[in-house]
Order: sequence, then structure tokens, then C-alpha cells
Amino acid sequence: MGSERVEMRKRQMQVHQEAAASVLQARHRMGNTPTNASNACCFCWCCCCSCSCLTVRNEDETIQQTTIDSKTEKTTNCEESPKPTVEDAHSWAVSFEKVMKSAAGRSCFRQFLRTEFSEENMMFWLACEELKKETNKTVVEEKVRQIYEDFISILSPKEVSLDSRVRDVINRNMLEPTSHTFDDAQQQIYTLMQRDSYPRFINSAAYTDLLKSLEEPPPEP
Repeated sequence: MGSERVEMRKRQMQVHQEAAASVLQARHRMGNTPTNASNACCFCWCCCCSCSCLTVRNEDETIQQTTIDSKTEKTTNCEESPKPTVEDAHSWAVSFEKVMKSAAGRSCFRQFLRTEFSEENMMFWLACEELKKETNKTVVEEKVRQIYEDFISILSPKEVSLDSRVRDVINRNMLEPTSHTFDDAQQQIYTLMQRDSYPRFINSAAYTDLLKSLEEPPPEP
């Protein structure tokens, strides 16, 4: 089993490196090749191989990412999100869509995902939603790069589970990044959460306890 995982990882690395090379070649044909592009994977969108550019960060980028991560962590606790009404919380059991359309629902579900070590699925979905709101081309390209590094790269500890078809679509989309670069991937992760994690969330003690706490009458003064 261990050798099979090693071989699979090698094949994944090869696929991503080939995708990286194709991106660089396409940019070269369009006259947009960086002057210091001595290493294809260092200068393409798909930062997918173990080169030094993945570990050496510009100080400003590091500070910016730290700020983003800090803001993200502040919104992951169900207790810190807007408190749902009893009706709102009960509606989450009706459909996964009800959960995802509710700020409190997303927060509580994300907290549950953290207990299952799959919080990155919600993080990726939320990042895609934010990307869709962006209209500035430069900002879009930077956010696309960051999302790829955070959730798509096989080297990322927060890599989400995507099939080869969707990964191929992403690699093609990276040639011309837009606010919809990850649409297919976002839908696949949404479906994964809906089919896999959502039923367990609805049947979890955390959800049951939340309903009980909302249904309990307030203490008398």
C-alpha cells in the first residue's frame, strides 16, 4: 500500500510539472514569459513542484497571508457567528442548501468539519465565493494564484480532493485566470460536503445540542 501511494504521488507530480511547462510555453508564445524564467514551475500559475519559490516568500506576501489567516480563524467558531434562530437552525436539516445560505449555518458546519479534519473544504468554497465577487483583474489573478497554492497544489497541507478531470480543467483555466477559474472544483467540493459530511453533521451531537440550547427558555430574572 505504501509503495502504491508513492507511485501515485510520483504520477501526480509528473502531471503537474507537465501542466506547468505547458503554461510557460503558452506564455512564451504570447510574449509574456518572465525574463528570469529559468525554472518553469517557479513562474507559472501552477506552483506545483518542490522548488525554492514555494518556500521563499516576499515579506509583504507573508504579512498579508498571516493577516488573511488571522481573519479567517476569527470567523470559524460557531459561537462567534451570528446566533441562529430556532427556525433557522431547524431548517438546516431540510437541505444542505439551507446550511450554506446561512452565515451561522456555514460557521457551525465549518466547526464540525474541523472535528473531522476536513475544514479545508469549506475554506476553499468560501475562497471561491470571494473570488467571484472580485472585478479587478490584477487582484483576481493574485487571488487565483493564492487559492491554487492553498488548496489545489499537491504540496499544500490544505489540498482538497478533486478528480483528474477537474484538475485538468483548472490547469487549462490557469492560462487565463478569471473569477470563475475554480467553478468546477467548487461545485465538486460542494457536492462532496453535501453527500459526505452534511448527513453526519445533522446527526451529530453538536447539532442536537445547538437545537436544545436554542429551544430552552431563557432563565428567569
